[in-house]
Amino acid sequence: MKPRCEFRIGLLRLTDAAPLIVAKELGFFAAEGVEAALSVEPSWANIADKLCYGLLDAAMMLPPLALALRLGLSGSTGPERIVVPLALSLNGNTVTLSEDWSAAMLRASRAGEPLSALDTARRFAAVIRHRRRKPHLAVVHTFSTHNLLLRYWLAAGGIDPDQDVSFTVVPPAETVAAMAAGRIDGFCAGAPWGELAARDGLGRAVATSHGIWNNFTEKVLAIRESLVERDRGQVSAVLRALLKAASYCDAPANAPAIAALLSRDQYLGLPAEIILTSLPGAAARRIKASFPDADESVFFAHAATFPWRSQAQWFLREMARWGYLDGVRDAAGAGMMFRSDLYAAAARLLDLPVPATALKSEGDHTAPWLLPGSPVPFEMRPDCLMDGASFDPAREAREPPM
Repeated sequence: MKPRCEFRIGLLRLTDAAPLIVAKELGFFAAEGVEAALSVEPSWANIADKLCYGLLDAAMMLPPLALALRLGLSGSTGPERIVVPLALSLNGNTVTLSEDWSAAMLRASRAGEPLSALDTARRFAAVIRHRRRKPHLAVVHTFSTHNLLLRYWLAAGGIDPDQDVSFTVVPPAETVAAMAAGRIDGFCAGAPWGELAARDGLGRAVATSHGIWNNFTEKVLAIRESLVERDRGQVSAVLRALLKAASYCDAPANAPAIAALLSRDQYLGLPAEIILTSLPGAAARRIKASFPDADESVFFAHAATFPWRSQAQWFLREMARWGYLDGVRDAAGAGMMFRSDLYAAAARLLDLPVPATALKSEGDHTAPWLLPGSPVPFEMRPDCLMDGASFDPAREAREPPM
């Protein structure tokens, strides 16, 4: 198949960029006729700006940031609109606190005692009350899963995120340096940065994103809507390549090879053994884990690549909870940018099953369960929220036919 014009894809130095890097380096893009060029960006703000001004064709993206771009909330004012036809990963973040704060929280724990996300949130609240000072926490972007899940964790533990802590934005790759310099007391970021902080003796993970919300969508692929309208065939080819790469990334046997690819200087530029700790099958290598929630990324299994509108609605609800949607009209419709129709068309060309709906209840499943799909159902993992809450999108909107 003759390659088309270059397709520019942005990414950050994160483990869950693996499907993009694998698709490029192992030839999945080329096999689908896509001449992909990967661009490693320094921050999520750069990703957003370059997409909105057409300097990138697609990029890995945070679901809340994609929604914020659609609603005009992010500060990026370029003319391009984006859609989300694919998810890239589940899970993968940690809440990492400095040794000073984490030691105070964990001092009363028995050696090896597993602590849930709710346990550690309550302990953090107790330490804040005892010290009578606000810890300074970093998130990677205001409109990030990290910010919303960190706030969820804090609030569940009895901490008011707007009164009891202070926030700053630090790009993922700069979080460890910020902690080393004493500018922050903790951060929520994707792998491998929490692991690197632990390796360097700067802090330890006190909660995982999986422990806050089991198996949520962490990263998605955002594509310029104008490309979808102009060349749906090329967009489908990109999705097919990434579906194949995601399947490869999910096999534990491939983790060492993937870690070696990601460790290259042009990508993460970090030791492969650090990257391994969050790849499938490798969570046991995590350093100084004091919690029971393994937080390795999931790239393909359990409908991990599907763009769930129900999860978009959950993120919108949390954005409203913390005042980010004040005065915004038609916010509820923003979830329609999660284009399950584009996903379904690409998946069916690969003879892959497709979920029967783009809306599912969130937080109701405490054990493995079966999701209806065509032609076969999906084996799904639990989707519990740390406080036992649930979210039923059927009360929010009716799902249009696929």
